[in-house]
Amino acid sequence: MTDTRRRVKVYTLNEDRQWDDRGTGHVSSGYVERLKGMSLLVRAESDGESGSLLLESKINPNTAYQKQQDTLIVWSEAENYDLALSFQEKAGCDEIWEKICQVQGKDPSVDITQELVDESEEERFDDMSSPGLELPPCELGHLEELAELVASSLPSPLRREKLALAVENEGYIRKLLELFRQCEDLENADGLHHLYEIVKGIFLLNRTALFEVMFSEECIMDVIGCLEHDPALGGLPRRHRDFLTKTARFKEVIPIGDPELRAKIHQTYRVQYIQDMVLPTPSVFEENMLSTLHSFIFFNKVEIVGMLQDDEKFLTDLFAQLTDEATDDDKRHELVNFLKEFCAFSQTLQPQNRDTFFKTLSNMGILPALEVILGMDDVQVRGAATDIFSYLVECNPSMVREFIMQESQQNDDDILLINLIIEHMICDSDPELGGAVQLMGLLRTLVDPENMMATANKTEKTEFLSFFYKHCMHVLSAPLLANTTDDKPSRDDFQTSQLLALILELLTFCVEHHTYHIKNYIINKDILRRVLVLTASQHAFLALCALRFMRRIIGLKDEFYNRYIMKNFLFEPVVKAFLSNGARYNLMNSAIIEMFEYVRVEDVKSLTAHIVENYWKALEDVDYVQTFKGLKLRMRSILRNHRFRRDARMLDDDEEMWFNADEEELEDCEAVVPPSDNKITKASGGTAENEDLMDPISKFMERKKLKDSDDKEVLGKSSSFKLSFSGSTTKTSLSSPPASLRPGSPGSGAKGSPPTAATVTTKVGLVDYPDDDEEDEEDVGGESKEETPPLSKKSKLSS
Repeated sequence: MTDTRRRVKVYTLNEDRQWDDRGTGHVSSGYVERLKGMSLLVRAESDGESGSLLLESKINPNTAYQKQQDTLIVWSEAENYDLALSFQEKAGCDEIWEKICQVQGKDPSVDITQELVDESEEERFDDMSSPGLELPPCELGHLEELAELVASSLPSPLRREKLALAVENEGYIRKLLELFRQCEDLENADGLHHLYEIVKGIFLLNRTALFEVMFSEECIMDVIGCLEHDPALGGLPRRHRDFLTKTARFKEVIPIGDPELRAKIHQTYRVQYIQDMVLPTPSVFEENMLSTLHSFIFFNKVEIVGMLQDDEKFLTDLFAQLTDEATDDDKRHELVNFLKEFCAFSQTLQPQNRDTFFKTLSNMGILPALEVILGMDDVQVRGAATDIFSYLVECNPSMVREFIMQESQQNDDDILLINLIIEHMICDSDPELGGAVQLMGLLRTLVDPENMMATANKTEKTEFLSFFYKHCMHVLSAPLLANTTDDKPSRDDFQTSQLLALILELLTFCVEHHTYHIKNYIINKDILRRVLVLTASQHAFLALCALRFMRRIIGLKDEFYNRYIMKNFLFEPVVKAFLSNGARYNLMNSAIIEMFEYVRVEDVKSLTAHIVENYWKALEDVDYVQTFKGLKLRMRSILRNHRFRRDARMLDDDEEMWFNADEEELEDCEAVVPPSDNKITKASGGTAENEDLMDPISKFMERKKLKDSDDKEVLGKSSSFKLSFSGSTTKTSLSSPPASLRPGSPGSGAKGSPPTAATVTTKVGLVDYPDDDEEDEEDVGGESKEETPPLSKKSKLSS
């Protein structure tokens, strides 16, 4: 059985003077050869007996260790690096404290071993020569003397320690508070001002034993009273006690039966009030002197959460009233606010304990309760429920996902918790959409594969994403689809545009992190075409969101996406937006150029061919960047690689693929760059540059369609031939493909067009002729040339 006496939590103090959890483990002491001395060792409990080390700290003879609240040991290992061990049991704390005192040669009855000091040798000698600090009598006539003594002791760590011991041992705090009541009765302003300085100085002594006296039920209100009389206020005292007793009200939304728990809640609220409202803002030099006060509040909150979590009756009553239809709205409002504050307190727990805490709430039915609350009309109640939901998602998204999937087996899609969250995001009435932004962040966390677990029996990612795209994605995309039915957004007001931008941000995240789920959804629902409608929005931020969505898709370099883009001519709205933007040098201009530049630099061949064939005429005059001319050069390179042979005995890999492909494979390739959808036609008298625009895949397809009956016999014969195509010249357009290039139309190269005789040059292998370019130029300049027909892929060549 595990020794719970040695079970501890390790804390470190961060730059914001807040305690950070470093984990739970079991502490021991022993000699460490590497450190050359007795050391404290904490091993993580989750890793068993040979668990990883959470802490390995040598017990330095000069380090000041403090014992606080019977179960805490706090010390500093270096400047601005404080450590704390919080023990589960007092016996374990006492045992380790005795070890520390034994190494340092101290009496275990003390609460602090010693402090490092930076005083001169002479001052240190003077301080050490005196056995202790003698306090003046606690009388009205000596208050000024006492205030000066406190002020003079604060700069010296050793004198601070002696002053703290004297105040503690002589029961001085209660005597001072008695004097405070006398001064208030006598309206003794000078005495009250001295008491303010004295009590403020006692806070800066940073000692837990003194705080436990000052924050006790019988003393805390008088301590607050002393701090009301700041001399800097010019005789006008604050009214902190009036606020705490008359204005602030403690509401027990569920009766708390444990008096110790109730007292702890009262104490924590008042001490937090002292820290935030009563004490003056500490200077840079005083801030470290209040670290024990921060620790006191922190560990109080940990205790409160633990005590409430262990009270099953309290939690059962809480959730029963939350979900009871008979509970009135005011009562439910109070219950939700209490639950929100309860969850906020849980942030002080270490991660493992916080996870256990939220699992306890889940077992009690917090998620069904939130579902009921989110359906209410009260905006404030819904806002509090959203905050609670955010705590759950941030702490344990897997638990929330599991509940959502189980719920879908019993309820319709429109009442699922996750769809309620999406609907609240869509229907946020805040002009700035503050709530929608928060909810979008929660949805993003839920659909993030990075925090999804995979076990031997199931994969959370596969199950939840399948569920999400089946039951929820249509709800999320509904505003987008409803607003993009025409060529421009049907509603283009600021709030709607903000909402659509949020939806696009989440969809862009899905493109980046989800694979086939989002791909199937985009292609089947034609989402990209609908998104690109938003490039016509009057709000630049929304148009840029649409471009970013397309840019992420292109960045995947996925041929399924590329074929979808080309088949539907989805660069058309991008080019239109570019041309509409004109010569303005802005984000829209830069984003569009960067998209085309990416295609060029990454050499995405299918998109390069598509862009040049269909949009070159619209973009050829853009010369302030070389992007579009670069795409044209890329196109020429693609054509050369397909048209010429580098070796008479070898075929290029691409050509091997084509000649070995069957009919179905060729049809698939036709979908990549559709030859029937070309937007630029050929002219027999055109330039060689325009001739290069003919897609080589189209040539292969045309040759395939005119197969000869005995093509296999002639495949071994190597011949060189060249083709030219006749057709009418048409104007480049951003609309649908010209009729001249549609299947079966004249000039399309389909089977319906009559073939002409092929001009065969020689019976030599397929080689790259050095005079090929010259022949192309002759073709351009000649008035009459014999034209060759489109041949089949394995066309028979006659000599």
